[in-house]
Amino acid sequence: MQRKSFYKTKREKPEFDQKIIDIRRVARVVAGGRRFSFRVTIVIGDRKGRVGVGLGKGADTALAIDKAVHIAKKNLVKIPLTKNNSIPYEVEAKFTCAEIIIRPAREGRGLVAGSSVRVVLDLAGVKDVAAKVISRSKNKLNIARATISALQKLK
Repeated sequence: MQRKSFYKTKREKPEFDQKIIDIRRVARVVAGGRRFSFRVTIVIGDRKGRVGVGLGKGADTALAIDKAVHIAKKNLVKIPLTKNNSIPYEVEAKFTCAEIIIRPAREGRGLVAGSSVRVVLDLAGVKDVAAKVISRSKNKLNIARATISALQKLK
């Protein structure tokens, strides 16, 4: 008689990969002092052309992450990719003060991007592009949303 091993069960692969780009502790002032909560910014994608950014707030990080994933799934964007997993043409976008440019690169160049632009493009499945954050903004959430805005302009 063979025994089933508890530890060797196969786990199902989730539909979306996720990456946390920012966790912050935020406070609001109440009568007794300060109440602290957490704000989590998360990017989810299937590496096949769908990507989304979500922002969740909660009393602890686990709760905030769950909320952020739920919101990111509601805000998914479909990206038209070329046959070699690049973008068809150069596109630029601005969200609040974060401004970015995304250009297609020659095949084999890879993903040349920094900050949260790299995370968004990687989880979207984009391979050969060069991206640049033009603005002085260091806000990861605004840069990620500017990237999503740029990708939405692609037809």
